Amino acid sequence: LQVAESGGALVQPGGSLRLACTVSGGTLDHYAIGWFRQAPGKEREGVSCIGSGDGAPNYADSVKDRFTISRDNDKNTVYLQMNNLKPEDTAVYSCAADLFVQVCMLVPTLPYDAWGQGTPVTVSS
Repeated sequence: LQVAESGGALVQPGGSLRLACTVSGGTLDHYAIGWFRQAPGKEREGVSCIGSGDGAPNYADSVKDRFTISRDNDKNTVYLQMNNLKPEDTAVYSCAADLFVQVCMLVPTLPYDAWGQGTPVTVSS
């Protein structure tokens, strides 16, 4: 199983970005997908996740009402739509896959099946 992120960029405060996490070597519907971020000098933190199958999404308090996670199983891709971006959202964003987990958790230290390399997001004027 492999996962790969894309979509990171430099954006102004208040702007929007959509990140993509594409899964290969497995069936996306079988996996919970989590988005995590790590800012310089800080620990990795959970941002959002979506459970396998019909699993519900979960969001960190800091991104609720601004970020939306969704999955497109036909494209084997999970998206993270990020709106009203703030400078404190600046980080490297990574996704991780966890097999058959319907209730996902925003815990970066869990033994995920695969991690991507990350995509950088910079929010600055």
